[in-house]
Amino acid sequence: MSDKPGQDDRTEQEPRSAGDRPEDRRITDLGTLKAFGHPLRLKLYRSLYVRRRATASQLAEEVDGAVSLVSYHLRKLAEHGLIEEARGAHRGDGRERWWQPAQEGLSLHRRDFEDAPEKLAAHSAVTRLIVDQRTDAYYLRYLDEQPAWSPEWQAAADGSDYLLRLTAAELAELSGELRAVINKYVGSGDAAHEAGDDEGRENVALHLYSFPFRT
Repeated sequence: MSDKPGQDDRTEQEPRSAGDRPEDRRITDLGTLKAFGHPLRLKLYRSLYVRRRATASQLAEEVDGAVSLVSYHLRKLAEHGLIEEARGAHRGDGRERWWQPAQEGLSLHRRDFEDAPEKLAAHSAVTRLIVDQRTDAYYLRYLDEQPAWSPEWQAAADGSDYLLRLTAAELAELSGELRAVINKYVGSGDAAHEAGDDEGRENVALHLYSFPFRT
């Protein structure tokens, strides 16, 4: 989540495109971390990230929650610059806001929270929650729904586990190369979507974990 707050006072009439938003935001303060780490807010942010733009009513239906509760949590995310109103988006009867992520991606780094036990504990709790929700929302759901996907999609899906013997520098280099390849496909997929070329195109979740361990 991967997966950038909107701090300016733009007055454009069209909603921002993905390219108009900052590419990434690194969460470094405890207040934003705690606001983001609420279980329902994590689900709402993830749903909004996939949808790109949505109303509280649409998100409430997706998370099976009350619209008033969802609206409250969306406002809390907005207070910390994690989401923003999608100005100019179609509003139906005009009474309901449309929201969008305020950034292309979010990142958390343990070293930003190591200066106090409370911060480190919060970082660990949020990181574990993100992993748990990510697994439940995507991979376990895919396994349950796998028979409904076409043979072409089932063959294209992958679940691999690699064990390597590397130095820290080699792991950093590998991670950078993987990000470059992934960003290539993120860019081409987003460009095709913006151009209306969605024939045969689906949302695809790609999760990579690389970390040292000892036997």
